[in-house]
Amino acid sequence: MEAVLVRLKTETMEKPSFSDGAVLEEGGALMKDGEELRGAEGGQVDRQTPRKTSSCRSSRKSFRLDYRLEEEVTKSCQTKNGRWTNPWSTWRFPSWSMLLRFFLLDKNNSNIPSVQDLDHELPVIKPYFVQNPDLLDPDPGLRVTWLGHATVLVEMDGLNILTDPIFSQRASPVQFVGPKRYRGPPCTVEQLPRIDAVVISHSHYDHLDVGSVASLNARFGGELRWFVPLGLMDWLMKMGCENVMELDWWEENCVPGHDDITFVCTPSQHWSKRTPLDDNKTLWGSWSILGPDHRFFFAGDTGYCPAFQEIGRRFGPFDLAAIPIGAYMPRDVLSGQHVDPQQAVQIHQDLQARQSVAIHWGTFALANEFYLEPPVLLREALEQKGLKPGSFFTLHHGESRLIVSQDSGVFL
Repeated sequence: MEAVLVRLKTETMEKPSFSDGAVLEEGGALMKDGEELRGAEGGQVDRQTPRKTSSCRSSRKSFRLDYRLEEEVTKSCQTKNGRWTNPWSTWRFPSWSMLLRFFLLDKNNSNIPSVQDLDHELPVIKPYFVQNPDLLDPDPGLRVTWLGHATVLVEMDGLNILTDPIFSQRASPVQFVGPKRYRGPPCTVEQLPRIDAVVISHSHYDHLDVGSVASLNARFGGELRWFVPLGLMDWLMKMGCENVMELDWWEENCVPGHDDITFVCTPSQHWSKRTPLDDNKTLWGSWSILGPDHRFFFAGDTGYCPAFQEIGRRFGPFDLAAIPIGAYMPRDVLSGQHVDPQQAVQIHQDLQARQSVAIHWGTFALANEFYLEPPVLLREALEQKGLKPGSFFTLHHGESRLIVSQDSGVFL
């Protein structure tokens, strides 16, 4: 019984509830300003408008960049019952029979070995800022440190940015049951350098961790700005976070005092859930962070969809992208919500990323592929595409890499 509990998947605990006509046709989601968004069956889909019930919301900075020709992009959309939905034909959620087979019958091939073997295959090292804090550079250009799963520290143009922080041992509402890390975090929240901004992709427990949010808020307080998709501001404010920016897809904001770095909430193909009844009541998304000298993209958690081509056309090329490569088997169950390594490489190309770092692997056993398969398939996919191995790389837990910019006339 314990083994079954440990194998609980964070993101497939319960099927989201969709009303009829919830999934939109891909073409129906493309729109220009002023056009009315309609669902696949012609029914009108509500568009979220900024609410003004909070000072954080009413003070939202909504400046516009000089977008690439203001071309069409996919806007977020909701069903008539107010739940968010994916507007692409690539989206699918597994049926109940698939989920039952996944949980009860499918073989788990992750085969997590002993700690001794893990220390050899997936070492956890102390980050440079723990080993030697004197090496911290107030403006290193662009440096990335993988802290496990989808958590990366990005030092970019003078800002320190943390993505989907999880430092807890379990991705779960409680710490005595649920998916447990087989590789621990390489540092604690207390050992982190100054953090200026946190971006959250969605509400699942392996990406929005209550313990990590509480610890970050206790240490940094109102000096830390949180960027979240629509619907998550209230949750963070209840956690005591004061400086929260809640954005829709394609909306932008910045960190006070750093107006030259723009945070854009961009689309992804996923879903949200934290309780039995809140299916898709909060939006999910990726993040495009655009600085004066560098551009960084964080995919969060996603299936493959046409949005990445739109993001690449509008904001690319990116100096660095953080793209998931794990938790993808079996494909008939997880293809809609998690890319496999081959699709991750396609996203890398869609974004026009000069380099990408692999995330969402090697930390939690959330699916059934062998725990070391994702980087192997990643290398094979790069070779098939004729791309250099270093263009999409993996890091050890706690390892850092300094990204060298290339002057190629990045659009600003």
